[in-house]
Amino acid sequence: MDISVIITTYNWPEALALSLKSVLAQKQLPLEVIVADDGSTSETAEMIRSIAANAPIPVIHSWQEDKGFRLARSRNRAIARARGEYVILIDGDIIAERHFVHDHHRFARKGFFVQGTRVLLTKRLSQQILRTGELSANCCSAGVGNRKNCLRSDLLANIFSFKSRRLPGIKTCNFAFWRQDAIRVNGFNEDFVGWGREDSEFTVRLMNIGLRRQNVKFNALAYHLYHSKSDRRHLSANDKILKHSIQKKLSWCENGLEQHLLSTQRKVHNCGVNRTGEPGR
Repeated sequence: MDISVIITTYNWPEALALSLKSVLAQKQLPLEVIVADDGSTSETAEMIRSIAANAPIPVIHSWQEDKGFRLARSRNRAIARARGEYVILIDGDIIAERHFVHDHHRFARKGFFVQGTRVLLTKRLSQQILRTGELSANCCSAGVGNRKNCLRSDLLANIFSFKSRRLPGIKTCNFAFWRQDAIRVNGFNEDFVGWGREDSEFTVRLMNIGLRRQNVKFNALAYHLYHSKSDRRHLSANDKILKHSIQKKLSWCENGLEQHLLSTQRKVHNCGVNRTGEPGR
């Protein structure tokens, strides 16, 4: 099964570098890793080029102009460019344990999307990790929250992972789905501007086409670097979009992935895409 890992980012190259390196050090490498960049400056692009030059798999930089928080659009553009049949989403402040892709592969099933867990790291520990470039955290470390999420065990994963049709608790910082399922619902809804709810609304539409949620415990471990809370000024408007999709049982959004699929097909046909993906931007 070909897997594309998509990492979202915006102007935090130090954290993104650790996230990228954790994916490139996986026991089971994905087909490619795509950085969904919501308008970072050239510092991020230069860092990605440096890592891509020696990477064992393609590292693609999918960049869009900075016009405010447009995570839904950024993710759609990355999904459109993905070559894998299965997509794993993480944020650029997530460091993946070395079995992360392997574990997601193990739990991938048709008819399901996957919600993983995360380990919350304190500000002090996160600063230490960013300074040293090494993830030196385990369930006994100071500065580690929700410690049970540090434990990796196939036995415990088989016992405690569960299937669900519930929406609460959706977090796309550790999330996976079949690319074709994203196409069926037209991806993320780009009417969402500003932080919040675009992940829940995407999930609502996946469930409305009959998919179920697979919660994975004690596998696919992800360590979340501390950062201050995002600006929530648009949350009220985004809540209304989510509520509308729930009430109307929507499975399709008008302003979504389709436009980028068509655009990507034209660009690939006209000029091709190199290892870093820059000519296709």
